[in-house]
Amino acid sequence: MQRRDFLKASAATTLTAATGPIILGADKKAGTDTPVIGIDGHRYECHHNWGTLPTSLEWQTTHNVAIDSNQHVYITQQGHAGKKGLDTVMVFDTAGKFVKSFGKEWHGGGHGIDVRKEGGEEFFYYTNTWKSPKVVKMNAKGETVWKLERPPTPEYNDPKKAYNPTNVAFCPNGDVFVGDGYGSNYMLKFDKDGQFLSIFGGSGKKDGQFATPHGNWIDERTKDKPTLVVCDRANARLQTFDLAGKHLSTTEKGTVLFPANIDIQGDTMLVPDLHARVSLFDKAGQPIVHLGEDKEWREKVVGSLSKGPAVRSQPKLWEVGKFVHPHDACFDGAGNIYVVEWVDGGRITFLKKV
Repeated sequence: MQRRDFLKASAATTLTAATGPIILGADKKAGTDTPVIGIDGHRYECHHNWGTLPTSLEWQTTHNVAIDSNQHVYITQQGHAGKKGLDTVMVFDTAGKFVKSFGKEWHGGGHGIDVRKEGGEEFFYYTNTWKSPKVVKMNAKGETVWKLERPPTPEYNDPKKAYNPTNVAFCPNGDVFVGDGYGSNYMLKFDKDGQFLSIFGGSGKKDGQFATPHGNWIDERTKDKPTLVVCDRANARLQTFDLAGKHLSTTEKGTVLFPANIDIQGDTMLVPDLHARVSLFDKAGQPIVHLGEDKEWREKVVGSLSKGPAVRSQPKLWEVGKFVHPHDACFDGAGNIYVVEWVDGGRITFLKKV
């Protein structure tokens, strides 16, 4: 997350919740500090500060999450010099027990991570930003298969043209979309071997243009017509495209506030929103619930970025059952949700479905 972009967009983005059946609230379980948030059918126990690191490591600014076929949970963090351990990827089992860490070579830029099976073998796609922008495809042993650095396309011929990829999406045929979310606001398409195929988008507010295409996902809920959904974050909207890059639709104003990433399970789309909530949408794109929604809390969190001191840097101010800056989230096989937040010192929240 780039703070200057957050502040710029926050000033222009409405903080009013979308209308519709989007229940707020968090009900504390009697005698516990574990609130239950959500609505019937989408209700979760909220367990903050999930995942225990060994004493040789410490949490830094956390960014993204992915889960492999063994249900191991992969968390990326930026990796700051001067902190304990420079690894950018932390791996846990479902109980939050530390398994391993890796990625020292990418410290300072840890950002996106996704996993998929190709021909029975599992591969990880890691996006590194800021310090050394690239997309890295790795096998399960952590060995690099290929790297995508500066795109081989005329739009990037000028060395001053920024390139800072933030996340990827996987097409059914093996192709890969890369969002240049912190760079020049293009969506790029590559084949499974990392060969460049096409490009679309660029900076702007019109349909088909972007201001921080931060997260993206292939929506296969309509099996015969998969689409690409892009979190056009600083434009405060989701845009949908066919797999050739043709624009299909844009969400109405207020549907999302500052959308960061996407996951889909069954008919439900999960959208972590940096404006202090985690949203669930149905197959028709209608909001089911905004988890952690609280207008007063949101205004306090977002407003503190410009007025200071930032709530994201003061854990003592964080309220149980609420979020600060959800940067990524994903479902596990049981329908639970892992939420990773862009906060100093990092935070992972485990939402256990009840």
